[in-house]
Amino acid sequence: MSDLTAILSEVCGDAFDALGLDRKFGAVRRSDRPDLADFQCNGAMAAAKAAKRNPREIASEIKAKLKDNELLSDVTVAGPGFLNLRVTTKALNARTEAIRADERAGAALQAVPQTVVIDFGGPNVAKPMHVGHLRSAVIGDTLKRLCRFLGHNVIGDAHLGDWGLQMGQLVVALSEEQPDLPYFDAANEGPFPETSPVTIDDLARLYPLASGKSKTDPAYRERCQAATAELQAGRPGYRALLKHFIDVSVERLKVDYAPLNVSFDLWKGESDVDHLIEEVVSAFKDQGLAREDEGAVIVDVAREGENVPATNKDGTPKLEDDGTPKLKNAMPPVMLVSSHGATGYHTTDLATILDRKREFDPDLCLYVVDQRQALHFTQVFRASDKVGFIAEDKLEHIGFGTVNGTDGKPFKTREGGTLRLADLNAMALDEAKKRLSETKLSDDIGAEEREDIAKAVALASVRFSDLQNTRTTNYIFDLVRFTSFEGKTGPYMLYAAVRIKSLLRRAKDEGLEAGDIEIGSDVERALAMQLDAFAVALEQAFQKRMPHIVCEHVYGVAQAFSAFYGAHPIATEKDPVVRGSRLALCEAVLNQLSAGLDLLGIDVPERM
Repeated sequence: MSDLTAILSEVCGDAFDALGLDRKFGAVRRSDRPDLADFQCNGAMAAAKAAKRNPREIASEIKAKLKDNELLSDVTVAGPGFLNLRVTTKALNARTEAIRADERAGAALQAVPQTVVIDFGGPNVAKPMHVGHLRSAVIGDTLKRLCRFLGHNVIGDAHLGDWGLQMGQLVVALSEEQPDLPYFDAANEGPFPETSPVTIDDLARLYPLASGKSKTDPAYRERCQAATAELQAGRPGYRALLKHFIDVSVERLKVDYAPLNVSFDLWKGESDVDHLIEEVVSAFKDQGLAREDEGAVIVDVAREGENVPATNKDGTPKLEDDGTPKLKNAMPPVMLVSSHGATGYHTTDLATILDRKREFDPDLCLYVVDQRQALHFTQVFRASDKVGFIAEDKLEHIGFGTVNGTDGKPFKTREGGTLRLADLNAMALDEAKKRLSETKLSDDIGAEEREDIAKAVALASVRFSDLQNTRTTNYIFDLVRFTSFEGKTGPYMLYAAVRIKSLLRRAKDEGLEAGDIEIGSDVERALAMQLDAFAVALEQAFQKRMPHIVCEHVYGVAQAFSAFYGAHPIATEKDPVVRGSRLALCEAVLNQLSAGLDLLGIDVPERM
């Protein structure tokens, strides 16, 4: 289903084409002055430059071509050649009726579906998630929902951190507590028990103990390093333990992600591509892209012009022997293999890219990871492009800012520690219950349903508060403000949708039916125009990878509905034709609000 912007762009494109000009000049967008026009076309200026003509003359000729178009009630030329367009009420009625009846609420499918992999830069095995995992979860999940809604084939991968020294530390720590377990017999090649010898609570207890001891006890650290090496070399007992560690961690992760309405298609980790590491290193060597440097195997990914002045520790410039500034490369090389023979995140990320290439052959890979990792991903993406795995222009780092406390610093507990995600979810639920009690909403609803409503309010509070911010900025986490039913908040959005549901339910109970939409007043027209903007908002949100654009649109719909609701009687309107039209307009709004909130991962209860 096409929105009015797309339809009018075709109409204006035809007019430019009829004048022998490129139809691309007919592109139409929303007017900067909605009080003067609904849409504007600025192509006459660019067309005039190309044709070496006067832009106002071209605009006037386009106006003449458009004057009898049934979609337009008024076309005017302004300034040096701007075309201002106002659509007919008939066209707006038809568009709003289509939104009301459309299960996609007026949003078109993408003309060319893509296969998209979304990497959530997931949590580490055996470590509890913290507030820092919030943004990756909700931004990544919203992008996944958006891509799917637009018709793309999307694979969401948690991409667990399950490889490295922390795994060896867990093995050693467990061997000290339960040395008789069969996993520690080097001669035992299995099979091993299917039931895990540890719970997630055991892992959460063992890891900090082992990590702390590794820092103070060199002998213990060497044991952990040796265990890590044996695990990565494929020792059966340790691999069996790793599977247990992963399984119990994933089960707990699912519990922590559930209140955020986040799920994944894949729970792959770094260990899943271990078998590709040797092939990755060989690929770079065979193509002459890798070189040795002090025992390490590296790949240069710097480009011409990326050298910067080197500085001493005190900030003064380093100089060559001849007194000229010494330069260093601003883009460090990728390290495939360290001087100790170990492989790190560069190599496992490249192996993951190779794995995804073979399994999905994606058109696009989005890495939803803290923007402080930008350098790492630039290095990896360039290396992938050089070796021929996946082209750099198909790999994107979707960086984001931090969640801060009211002091403007990364959010902490009152004791100064990192806030666990589970605790944040619990705090949000408690605050939602408190806010429902204060507003006396849901007082007449049973305890079980009231609990579900509180969960919906908590979910809306957390997700909308995060997503409404431009992805790349930091924001301050304030549950009191986020759970308010007033202002630009998730609960306000919920209340708007629930109010429409209640209105329509009461109307149905009274035997009142929706009719044909007939836009009458200015507030109705503004609401209909806002509904028409859904498709454009989704397209922009996808192209820019910016979920806040969806938030802005949905909030705009809620505000426009509030103005309509305040200006006119709806179910109590005496004129049956007007009443039917307004009820139908409510149905269109509810359809789009529900679709938009679902894209944001927000569930709307039936009542509140």
